[in-house]
Amino acid sequence: MTTQKPTWIPLLVLLAVAVLALFTTSVPGAMPTEGLDTGDTAWMIVASGLVLLMTPGLAYFYGGMVNHKNVISTMLQSFIAMGVISVIWIVFGFSLAFGDSLGGWIGDPRTFFMFNGVFDHKLSLGSADQLKFTIPFALFAFFQMKFAVITPALISGALAERINFRAFVLFMVLFCIVVYAPLAHWTWHPDGFLFNLGVLDFAGGTVVHMSAGWAALAGALYLRRRKSHIESNILPPANIPYVLLGTGLLWFGWFGFNAGSAVGANGLAVTAFATTHVAAAAAGLSWILFDVTRGKKVSALGFCIGAVVGLVAITPASGFVTVPVAIFIGVVAAIVSNIAAHWRASSNLDDTLDVFPCHGLGGMVGMLMTGIFATTAVNAAVVEQGLFYGETALFLKHLLALAIVSAFAFGASYILLVITDKIIPLRVNEEEERLGLDISQHDESLAE
Repeated sequence: MTTQKPTWIPLLVLLAVAVLALFTTSVPGAMPTEGLDTGDTAWMIVASGLVLLMTPGLAYFYGGMVNHKNVISTMLQSFIAMGVISVIWIVFGFSLAFGDSLGGWIGDPRTFFMFNGVFDHKLSLGSADQLKFTIPFALFAFFQMKFAVITPALISGALAERINFRAFVLFMVLFCIVVYAPLAHWTWHPDGFLFNLGVLDFAGGTVVHMSAGWAALAGALYLRRRKSHIESNILPPANIPYVLLGTGLLWFGWFGFNAGSAVGANGLAVTAFATTHVAAAAAGLSWILFDVTRGKKVSALGFCIGAVVGLVAITPASGFVTVPVAIFIGVVAAIVSNIAAHWRASSNLDDTLDVFPCHGLGGMVGMLMTGIFATTAVNAAVVEQGLFYGETALFLKHLLALAIVSAFAFGASYILLVITDKIIPLRVNEEEERLGLDISQHDESLAE
């Protein structure tokens, strides 16, 4: 058994939050019922559960791809997000993302501090009153919580097999506050500056996947290469069936992720459901067939990675494009990510599980494809149609947003990594890396 220096600080912080909750919580009034729809509410409860299921799915997806010495540690990095980010979201995270806007850049943390007012809040959001809900506002808040949970978990794949667990948790907290919450506010709050610019992101290509992808790239660069990567001694994936299981859970949960972003049981949800499935199917095929052109065998791992790339790429476009276009998006995104992943594998960049090539580039492809193929025929919220339909304004706005979000997500994440490293060393030592993070960080191991 390995030991590490005990610390009371994390527990004291949690206890302080628990005590603070007792003294700041007021008794909620009656939940507003005017305008609520029971069918929409039922669907959104299910959708919220589906999105949460994606995080355990991600744990299996990532856990199956690392070597056997790091399976538990890698999976736990996803599970711990469900605990840490959920608490932060209640305390002030939801307020930062969806509270009263401070200049279009961030929400006022006091608006829904400790979730006060969420259960008796009016069914609208923003000074312009653009978003009106047929579901309880609290349900919308919990639906959005699941997005905040999975985003930092996505980053863990790039840092796998060499990240100090305590440092990762601290970075996750800082990332949620400094990167995720502002991006969610910019993009989805009616007073957010990207929202008002006219940028479209139906379910999180910008907020979730691009932010995670750029943070993953920053992390891979800052942490530098694993010793096994330097020695070209990369061990094979621990468990391909885990990857298959994780892909199935992600694919299933993604219906809540995208179709749930219609915020109702309606025709738009059906469109998002359909485009999501078709893009994943096309991308899985595209990945393995592109491998075949390189002389490689058809692999289960390849199909799984391709399908997830398709899910990533369709996310921002899922409620704005037609079903046939989803095939195109899936095929193109898989080829782009496949090329990038192969280039990464031959480079000195040690992004352990290709988070940037798959989630970062996949999200960017999806964002640009939304600017090309978004149409009013699918969603009346599309004010300016995509480039494919002869209009240029939306595509140019998406190019601008891509540049802004990329610079912000990468730059802020890198700074947060530096800060985290000053507080808790980010990188495990060489002996801990050799031993494996399961043993060195958790005193647990995968039975063989």
